[in-house]
Amino acid sequence: MSFLKKILLWGTLAALLYILLSYHFIFFGKEVKLLRKSKYTLEYTFYNTTGKSNRSILENDDLRNDGIADMLVEMGVMSEEERERIMSKFEEEDYY
Repeated sequence: MSFLKKILLWGTLAALLYILLSYHFIFFGKEVKLLRKSKYTLEYTFYNTTGKSNRSILENDDLRNDGIADMLVEMGVMSEEERERIMSKFEEEDYY
């Protein structure tokens, strides 16, 4: 394997690792959306929303803090009012 091919291979692997550390891949049925992570980690890199209630999705602190509620509203999965109601419950729990 030539030196250039090795550089390209390692560069591609590094870029792939960076993407996996930087984004959540959220599956809405057959549709996939990217959500930027607030910190580099492999936790919840792939997350499937199929069959989950909006509250159960928002119970995940990492996803909630990274803005999945806004994505759910944008996708039409939940209303803005439902988002505010559920988010206020989590804010109250965090307060105590």
